[in-house]
Amino acid sequence: MIDRLDALYRRTGANLPDGDPLPSHGAQMEGYFWRVTDVASSRVVVVLCGVNRHPDGDWATVAIAAEPGGVVRSAVLPRAISRRDAFVVTAGDGAFRATATHVHLDLGGDAVVDLTIDRTVVWPHALGGGGIFSAVPFLGQYWHPHVLGGVVSGQASIGTERWTFDGAEIYAEKNWGAGFPERWWWGQAQGFERPDVCVAFGGGRLTAGRLAITVGGAVVRVGDDVVRFAPPFSTVRSSTDGTRWEVRARGHGCRLHLVGVGVGEPHVLPVPLPAERRNVDTDFEFLAAHMTIELTGAVQYSGETDLAGLETGHRPAPDGR
Repeated sequence: MIDRLDALYRRTGANLPDGDPLPSHGAQMEGYFWRVTDVASSRVVVVLCGVNRHPDGDWATVAIAAEPGGVVRSAVLPRAISRRDAFVVTAGDGAFRATATHVHLDLGGDAVVDLTIDRTVVWPHALGGGGIFSAVPFLGQYWHPHVLGGVVSGQASIGTERWTFDGAEIYAEKNWGAGFPERWWWGQAQGFERPDVCVAFGGGRLTAGRLAITVGGAVVRVGDDVVRFAPPFSTVRSSTDGTRWEVRARGHGCRLHLVGVGVGEPHVLPVPLPAERRNVDTDFEFLAAHMTIELTGAVQYSGETDLAGLETGHRPAPDGR
């Protein structure tokens, strides 16, 4: 009975407390994202896959991006599957496959990533990254950072570069819903002087039917402590002009002040339009930006990194821009 109730509830996009957000909810878009931070070589690689539902057949938005090098490779893959009973995502007849411990994407000789993930620090709370909103049905978008650290090994061939990873740091998240919001901002960072520190934040215009509100949230892991700042039990104020990001959050006996500054030119990543069966280039992400964080109160940490990810994005306007 409990399993059946959970399955029915998941079809609304929401999760019951202690539910597993990683298998498919059957949403119009199920998005999966991994970010590898190799401190020893100052390298960053991101891999993404969005499984998009369509009457003519489910399809996937996939991409690899790397820094240094400024390389992005993306594609539309057919026959995309995100299973409802397990965390297994596939697309393109073997071109993409992901589980909790392995990510493989092959877009040709200069765009291949094969990663093995071990010793993960998984999300510890009963509700997901959105807090109480994780359990609210029929929202337009849900967000869940499910891996806040771990060890990556494997290889990446991106452009002219051939990289090997052995002990790099890993972050992973999932977002799902009707597609991306009208406008959003996001950031994530590891590579601090403490390897057990991980931070992620995001925000955008959240919709539920005719209602819409701009919301934001942030998550900070310091060692065994994971602090989630999400309304209504926390206040989160975010701002960005596309080159500088600032987040101020307060809740659960803690205060967070985060500042990120983009360095160089952002990578341009694909955004799916599920109903139109195509991608648009309206996501702009700095892969190796500067970030400082200061966390005070019940959990404390102060540090900086030059390997942060900082992003802004938007859905195209009616004229296509």
